[in-house]
Amino acid sequence: MMLNWFQHIGAFTFDILANTGRASIFLLQVILGIKETLFRPQLLIRELYSVGVLSLLIIIFSAIFVGMVLSLLGYVTLVDFGAESSLGVLVSLSLIRELGPVLTALLFSGRAGSALTAEIGLMKATEQLASMEMMAVDPIRRIITPRFLAGCISLPLLTVIFMSLGIYAGYLVGSIWLGVDEGSFWSQMQSKVEFGHDVINGFIKSIVFGFVVTWIAVYQGYNAIPTSEGVSRATTNSVVYSALAVLALDFILTAVMFV
Repeated sequence: MMLNWFQHIGAFTFDILANTGRASIFLLQVILGIKETLFRPQLLIRELYSVGVLSLLIIIFSAIFVGMVLSLLGYVTLVDFGAESSLGVLVSLSLIRELGPVLTALLFSGRAGSALTAEIGLMKATEQLASMEMMAVDPIRRIITPRFLAGCISLPLLTVIFMSLGIYAGYLVGSIWLGVDEGSFWSQMQSKVEFGHDVINGFIKSIVFGFVVTWIAVYQGYNAIPTSEGVSRATTNSVVYSALAVLALDFILTAVMFV
């Protein structure tokens, strides 16, 4: 029994190492195709629309409601200590440092990441990728790289939109509805939020999340088993792995940037 246990542990470890190696080689091939993609801007623009613009609606509504809830709960907590004038600092730092990058990445993986995985997996299941190889067209440079680059560009921009709308929604709830002084709301925020420390670090988080989430999405789609069940499993794995990666990386980046 003990020997079987060690065998299972060893097989699981080798499987993780093999998948990591394949994913790294795949990423290198994708990165090498970026130069060619830049000479075909129409491919990139089309994927930016599919990945970024079509994700805009869910980002906008989520940012508004998250900012409103955060402001409401923050006011309920701060008013007990007579510190409701610090509501702007609470809302802005929460969104800029943590909630903005993390929630945008999670929403992006659920909407755009799953769509990328399903689209690429379906192309593999219907042998479209194999047909491109038969015509001497590299599917990684023609199909994968534009989608990867579009995801890396879209997520940081969507994060900025999420932060801005969330803060403004928090202002509407805090100042217009709950009566927090408007001047205190904005002045406290301006004095406590540092562009070089808070905003830039939050933007760096979004860049890292965009890179990892898009990498996971296109890799899962490209390596999906070419069946309907395989594509559905790859799509599920893409969302799950992306969420776990975002949360784990958020802890590491927060420890490095803000501690």
